[in-house]
Amino acid sequence: MSQLIEHIRRFVTIDDFEAENVLSFFTEDSFKKKTLLLEEGQTCTTYYFVLKGCLRIFIINEKGGEQTLQFAIENWWITDHMSLQNQKPSDFYIQTVENSEVLILEKSRFEELLLLVPKMERYFRLMLQKSLAASQMRIKYLYTQSAEERYRHFSTLQPEFIQRIPQYMLASYLDCSAEFLSKIRAGKV
Repeated sequence: MSQLIEHIRRFVTIDDFEAENVLSFFTEDSFKKKTLLLEEGQTCTTYYFVLKGCLRIFIINEKGGEQTLQFAIENWWITDHMSLQNQKPSDFYIQTVENSEVLILEKSRFEELLLLVPKMERYFRLMLQKSLAASQMRIKYLYTQSAEERYRHFSTLQPEFIQRIPQYMLASYLDCSAEFLSKIRAGKV
């Protein structure tokens, strides 16, 4: 759990007493690869902080195919913000891509944490701003770049993902077919 405290301290200053209080709000759990932590139609009640492994958020499109919207690796947060915030059924799935260890913060404890350690409000605001900025850039790339350009950009920005993520998931994230991604990777495009 010290991994979370190290991450928090990159953005806000908290002392050891505050760190202890923060950790008391989290539970740690491990999940096998391909475990669904949230399914479409369920209400999201949880923030996940990845200690080890990889998670993703995806939808199932009208053709029955998976469309990955976001990945989260070590020291990244993942949740369905809309469902969590509004306590409405989710449109998304959250799944482990690898065997994963996560810290779990329940929505029911979130406000309590912010009251006990007010500096955490700034931390979560900064995390949300980073997440929003990344989402906006992802949308921009989907509209302005070819699949090949998106792959080259992604592999330069996030090289650790290329070896860890199954090709079909990466293709769905880049909005292309696995076959086309294979051609891009082989330099045949």
